[in-house]
Order: sequence, then C-alpha cells, then structure tokens
Amino acid sequence: MSENRICRRLKGKVAIVAGASRGIGAVTALRLASEGASVVVAGPPGEADGIAAVVEQAVAAGDQAIGATFDAAKDASFAALVAQAEEAFGGIDIFHANFADQSIIFDDTNAIDASEAVLDRTIDVNLKGMARATRHALPRLLARGGGAMIYSSSAAATMGDMERPYYAMAKAGIGALVRHVANRWGCEGIRANAILPGYIMTPAVLKTLPETMAEDMRRKTPSPRLGRSEDIAAMVAMLSSMDGEWINGQMISIDGGLTMR
Repeated sequence: MSENRICRRLKGKVAIVAGASRGIGAVTALRLASEGASVVVAGPPGEADGIAAVVEQAVAAGDQAIGATFDAAKDASFAALVAQAEEAFGGIDIFHANFADQSIIFDDTNAIDASEAVLDRTIDVNLKGMARATRHALPRLLARGGGAMIYSSSAAATMGDMERPYYAMAKAGIGALVRHVANRWGCEGIRANAILPGYIMTPAVLKTLPETMAEDMRRKTPSPRLGRSEDIAAMVAMLSSMDGEWINGQMISIDGGLTMR
C-alpha cells in the first residue's frame, strides 16, 4: 500500500484540478484522488485524450475521478465546470487553478518587442482566467462552509527575468488575487494560496530541454536535484487538507531554493 493511501486526509472532499491533463496537474489530480478526494480532472478540449488517461489511472487505482473540459478565456466555461462537479459529487471543497497558455511563451520576448496580441492572450488566460475561476468556484466553497482555493503561479513572478515579461506580470498578479480572497473570506473558512514552482522536470520538459539549459538550471538551484511534479502535488495536497488549515494568503515557493525571500 502506498504512503498516500495510508494518509487519506481528503476523504469525503471534492476537488477540481483545472489544468490536469498532463504534467504537474495530472500528478496532482492523482495525488488528491489517492488521498481520498473525488476529483474532477479538467483540461482544454484539445487535451481530451490526456484527461481520459488521468481519469483511467485514478479509477484503476480504486479512486473517484471524472473528466471535464474548460476554456480559461471564457467565463461561462468555469460556470459549467463547477456545475458539472456539483452534479457528479454534490459540491466542491478544493479548486486548484493550474492553467496557463504556454503556446506563446517564446513570443513573450521583452517589453519592447512582444506584441499586443501576446500581451492580450497572456493576461486573458493566465491572469483573468484565475479571476474567472475564482468568481465561480468561491461561492461553491462558501456553500460548503469553506475550502481551499489554490493557484499555480511561478518563480517568474519574483525573479525579474530577462524575457517573458507578460508571463511574469500575469503570475505576479495572482498574488494580489490570493491576498484579496484570503483577507475577504478567510473568516468564512476560505484558504487561498498560490504555489510558485521553480524548475520542474515534467516528462515534456525532459524530452525537449537541452542539456546545457538543464545544467544552467542545476547551477542556479541550491539543491541536489531539480524539481519533480510530485513536489508540487505534495504541497497542493497539504494545502487542500486540514494540515494546511492555518496557511492563508501566501505565495509559497517550491523551487529547491531558487528564490529566497
């Protein structure tokens, strides 16, 4: 029996992982399910195969999971997503907003050259999408007497990179949303926090990352290894549970010491 199955901190809880078809999100959805949560594995419509694969893996392990799709640029999509979770499992206790549009990140060059279209799309999905998710998930959490809103930010929010200014702007803006939600609804049982991953070696990254870049990442990170998706999933699971009951309004770096504040 795995360690996660012994630790069933989330038994009876319902979680949505919005951005769970692959990578960190997929590992996180499986972790939450293994700890007893009923999980809605959600992703963009174009990633239906990945969603189905994660659901199949969870169900094969004896856990509760269903698949769903959403579009982070559409407000109505989040309304439909939370309604689907309620219909399937009766409510929502955990919402993990783990999405970003990475398809244009290499066009996010610098504040002079990056186009208005790149700026608009980056802010629309990576920041406004988080506000849309909050607008629709938060009332459901309040209806259950409280719960966890967990947002995926990035170490880029604090580092001052030479590139990716709009991505960093969006990720930094999540912090203001987190603090607002925690301050406004904390006394009603809402815990809002963001996770700032460092260099996480997902399967997709490992396939494409040049060794010279990987070596540079290792040099910058004062730890014996680079990050794994499981490192992020472990923090999401803790923040989702009563072990994280007194953590609220925080931007939590999970980066092996890449950033130190």
